[in-house]
Amino acid sequence: MAGAAPCIHGLKLEGRSVCHLPCRVPGIGDFVAEDVAVTAPGLVVVSDLVLGAVNAFQHMAQAPQGRWLGTTAPASVLGLEGPARWVWGLTGGFAVSEEFGDVRLFGNAYQPLGSLGSLTGHTFGSPVGVCTDAEGSVIVADEQRHQVTLFRAGAPMCLVSKGLGWPSGVACVPQGLVVADAGDSYIKVYQY
Repeated sequence: MAGAAPCIHGLKLEGRSVCHLPCRVPGIGDFVAEDVAVTAPGLVVVSDLVLGAVNAFQHMAQAPQGRWLGTTAPASVLGLEGPARWVWGLTGGFAVSEEFGDVRLFGNAYQPLGSLGSLTGHTFGSPVGVCTDAEGSVIVADEQRHQVTLFRAGAPMCLVSKGLGWPSGVACVPQGLVVADAGDSYIKVYQY
């Protein structure tokens, strides 16, 4: 349909659609989905690069299109600058990478806790990927600085820089650290 908002589709492993979510928040308007993830309680959370927000969505069986729970981090309140990726922390809070700025930290009630840059003195180039490890440490892929950095208590520690072209994503798995490198189109696995 012409003029319809883009949608996020929830699919089963075999590719069958389970639900679809219009990229439109009532009272706010259309948005551009940058990153999508599902939380343990089953919320679909989407970062919106254009409006500078993180939106939460709850799928309900009786409403296949689901319903929005509301905007959890609107730009007018939190001042996010191009939220690219986000990740839930172990304590229920979350971190949001701002594509051309910093990585913002939020508590379990969505309250701002500060940024990794201001809390640690670290300067980011373009933090485009973020994840947490089993210990709750935040790991950031910085596309402009061509490195992946671990933020634990104390000073930030560069985990990987050699051999990275344009790290565009990062994830922690039992085997180690997985980095998507857009520079050479490889998925790389590191132990740390």
